Amino acid sequence: MLHEFLSQNRLELIDRCRAKVAQRLSPEPTDTQIEHGIPHFLDQLIHTLRVEQTRDAAGSLRISGPRNGQSAVSEIGTSAALHGNDLLRYGYTIDQVVHDYGDLCQAITDSADEAAAKIEVDEFRTLNRCLDNAIADAVTEFSSARDASNADKGARLLNERLGYLAHEMRNLLHTATLALAAIRTGRIGMGGATGDALDRSLTGLRTLVDRSLADVRLSAGLPARRGLISLAGFIADVKVSASLEARERECEFAVSTVDPALAIDVDRDLLLGAVGNLLQNAFKFTGDHTLVRLDAYASGDRILIDVADRCGGLPRGDVETIFAPFKQTGMDKSGLGLGLAICRRSVEEQEGSLSVRDVPGTGCVFSISLPRHSASMPVAA
Repeated sequence: MLHEFLSQNRLELIDRCRAKVAQRLSPEPTDTQIEHGIPHFLDQLIHTLRVEQTRDAAGSLRISGPRNGQSAVSEIGTSAALHGNDLLRYGYTIDQVVHDYGDLCQAITDSADEAAAKIEVDEFRTLNRCLDNAIADAVTEFSSARDASNADKGARLLNERLGYLAHEMRNLLHTATLALAAIRTGRIGMGGATGDALDRSLTGLRTLVDRSLADVRLSAGLPARRGLISLAGFIADVKVSASLEARERECEFAVSTVDPALAIDVDRDLLLGAVGNLLQNAFKFTGDHTLVRLDAYASGDRILIDVADRCGGLPRGDVETIFAPFKQTGMDKSGLGLGLAICRRSVEEQEGSLSVRDVPGTGCVFSISLPRHSASMPVAA
């Protein structure tokens, strides 16, 4: 009888399964991690086979589930669902869920063959039915729990991003409101520090909205609205708004002369947001009263747009991780930590690339690389 063979060799079968798992996984699951897995399933399989010897068909189905694959509550199904949930909780994949039960089938077959134990056709059918039901319930629970976990994680990240966005917008609006109220009294002119504060707040709001819109467009998979534009004209536009930021941060800002013959085929709004974001970071992290440079030039068949600062250099390891979402370096933790991730996606949408070069002890240079075009063709100003 198969149930007698399984009972006599239970520990050996579990060890065989554990050895197979160890070949695939590192580290090997502990007894706690497989509590609802193979040992429990093996006991239920033995119980099912014993009950079937008594011709109690209903009792067998209560343990192992129906033969036709229909969904029904059973002891094996309940334990398999717990096993699938456990594997997700411990960080394993859906492949592991399926392989666990396949390992047991292989272990039973190998062990029976070595011992010359005979397995009747009906017993083998019962084994397959139990395995099928266990795999189905374990995979279903694993998938459901994973989907629920991903949905919860996505909701938390979205709420976090919306919270930070609302916080930044509120601060900028508060400053702009106070500045406007002071100007309206008639005792303060637009040309003084209060007018500058209003300008800075409005510029910050525009940058924040531009960045958010770029993120939405990229996340929604909307196609880039590309067109051929003059590189010199684009950099001139960037310079106007960036100069206000430089004045606010009390640092120097230098822009190189751009060859008027150069052009780029880009989505202007996306690229404007990306370059503006890089400059905002540069002004944010560069040393007091130091220089931030914006250079745009041709190199072979590429156009390079470089933003260099004097932040002192990147901490060790940040070159590899700096573009990760929600990654923030330095002491200033204002913002979402999403700017560089959005920048990279915006540039890559336009057949470009974004990289960073660390200059230890001095600063870093962020470089956007785009395909080179000629302004001899009609371009937008």
